[in-house]
Amino acid sequence: MKFTAQQISDILQGEIEGNPSVEVYKLSKIEEGEKGSLTFLSNPKYTSFLYSTNASVAIVNKSFTPEKDIEATLIKVEDSYKAFSKLLEFYNQVKLNKTGIERPNFISDSAKLGKDVYVGAFAYIGNNVVIGDNVKIYPNVYIGDNVIIGDGTTLFAGVKINSESVIGKSCIIHPSVSIGCDGFGFVPDENGIYSKVPQTGNVVLEDNVEVGAGTTIDRATLGSTILKKGVKLDNQIQIAHNVEIGKNTVIAAQTGVAGSTKIGKNCRIGGQVGIVGHLKIGDNVSIQAQSGISRNLKDNEVVQGSPALPYADFNKSYVHFKNLSKLVDKIDLLEKMLNAQKEVNEQ
Repeated sequence: MKFTAQQISDILQGEIEGNPSVEVYKLSKIEEGEKGSLTFLSNPKYTSFLYSTNASVAIVNKSFTPEKDIEATLIKVEDSYKAFSKLLEFYNQVKLNKTGIERPNFISDSAKLGKDVYVGAFAYIGNNVVIGDNVKIYPNVYIGDNVIIGDGTTLFAGVKINSESVIGKSCIIHPSVSIGCDGFGFVPDENGIYSKVPQTGNVVLEDNVEVGAGTTIDRATLGSTILKKGVKLDNQIQIAHNVEIGKNTVIAAQTGVAGSTKIGKNCRIGGQVGIVGHLKIGDNVSIQAQSGISRNLKDNEVVQGSPALPYADFNKSYVHFKNLSKLVDKIDLLEKMLNAQKEVNEQ
């Protein structure tokens, strides 16, 4: 897929300095630029590379004034970083703009597909499924019975959407995600043998939710496991049954949230965080990486550690953690001195 400098400038509403007809077909870092590639300059530390790069086109700020000759064609914009991000988004839209139904696949006669839908090879679409317009379903996707998928949503290869799940508009579900599998519910009898508790609820993802590769979101025992509008999950996250996650909350990789915990809106949760079940996490909470959460958190709290402490308290305590062996040595020395003094007094 090739674009001319002029086409890129039109998308970004920029100004061209150089050859508007030069073509690019790939992206590159400015220090690794090759012929036919597009790059950008945002950080002034990398300015020197602009004079030596082999990239064919470079996006720069309008305020940039070259001190030497530059071989690349320049596209000048107000903010080169934002412009490059916009271009990446546009490139992804073009690259992923697939339509049509590939063979082989299975699509139930009772399923309803919207306009301009893409269904990749070996996809399975079950009974009474409703799929909106402009939905992209990549190869090897499984969609169980009675699932609803909103307009503009993308399911990448190997995604599993189990029965009764509801996926909103403009969601992005990355490869190997499993949505709507059974929650972890078992009851022991008097002999310690566990019996499975039926998981009869579902999963609801509201609009503009993104779920990273390898993440698992369990169906509710009763009712729904819910991710509100704008939630963003990283890769390899476990969301247990009946969890609710508020609007625009973001969670980093390898975090686990146990059953029935409610997380507020606009929270920021770091990687490898563990949150026990049946808790209430307030709005605008920040949880630092590798923290263990075993209590309710109020709005705006910032915590770290396991068990988690207020962030400032953790940092103060960490100073003592590092010096713990020295403190123990001092205490041992003081005990010896006290015992020696006691022996002197007793003589």
